[in-house]
Amino acid sequence: MKAVCLLSGGMDSSTLAYVARDMGYSIIALHLRYGQPTEDTEYDCAQKIAASLDAEEFFTVNLDYLRRIGGSSLTDDSLTIGDHDGSEGGIPNTYVPFRNANLIAIATSLAEARGAEAIFIGVQASDYAGYPDCRPEFVEAFQQVIDTGTADSTHIRLMTPFVNMSKTEILKQGFALGVPYEDTWSCYRSGAPACGTCDSCHYRLAAFREVGREDPIPYEVRE
Repeated sequence: MKAVCLLSGGMDSSTLAYVARDMGYSIIALHLRYGQPTEDTEYDCAQKIAASLDAEEFFTVNLDYLRRIGGSSLTDDSLTIGDHDGSEGGIPNTYVPFRNANLIAIATSLAEARGAEAIFIGVQASDYAGYPDCRPEFVEAFQQVIDTGTADSTHIRLMTPFVNMSKTEILKQGFALGVPYEDTWSCYRSGAPACGTCDSCHYRLAAFREVGREDPIPYEVRE
């Protein structure tokens, strides 16, 4: 079996790639760059994770048009990536408009061309509300798009086992599978050290605390 794994180099996607391998899939790692502030660090981490999984291919695509579109603090320099403030309402400004649809569309092209049976993406919606393209309804709708838009002989399953899991649950599964978290990166702001105060750092650090483990990457602040 063969699977395209969307591998950002972050905690969730790296754990998911290990889950895919544990399920018996040979890994095609798909890494997307779109001008995010930590794209170089994410790229390096994704390469390390792919190598640790003996991925049969590491495929990189540049989506710099998402930076030209803007509308997100990850792609638009006029917007500020804020500190985590405990607010759970509304869509965070780190949301990149319709990003996951772009990513899954590319993954589908790659999967169909390579004869892969599955696409794994680490969307996860239960820690905080806000990203509309991480909801189960989005995943279900895109599965219909894949079924409709590929050849009749093609059968690709969109796999999102983390969609209803917390980051703590994901981390526990990752430790059981031996994920090298020292080779992952989650910070929205900084390539080294991680800021420790953005939403992504906050939820990652909280998950490590809840499992009673020390996060092995460097932080400017450990909240």
